[in-house]
Amino acid sequence: MPYVKIETTREGVTREQKQALIKGVTELLESVLNKDPHLIHVVIQEVELDDWGYAGEQTSALRARGITAEKH
Repeated sequence: MPYVKIETTREGVTREQKQALIKGVTELLESVLNKDPHLIHVVIQEVELDDWGYAGEQTSALRARGITAEKH
């Protein structure tokens, strides 16, 4: 039973985007690992910006200064 957990910051990921992620991950595991899609579980967890950090700072503080991972 493959279990995939996707964590992202809570910044407006739409229902449609989440569905696309679930479908895409499921299809990838079917294709690459020959897994039964009925046994594949995908969980998307959204994390508050205060609860996610990198480079020693909370993401909320970095975003407030206009800094993103791509710009860092």
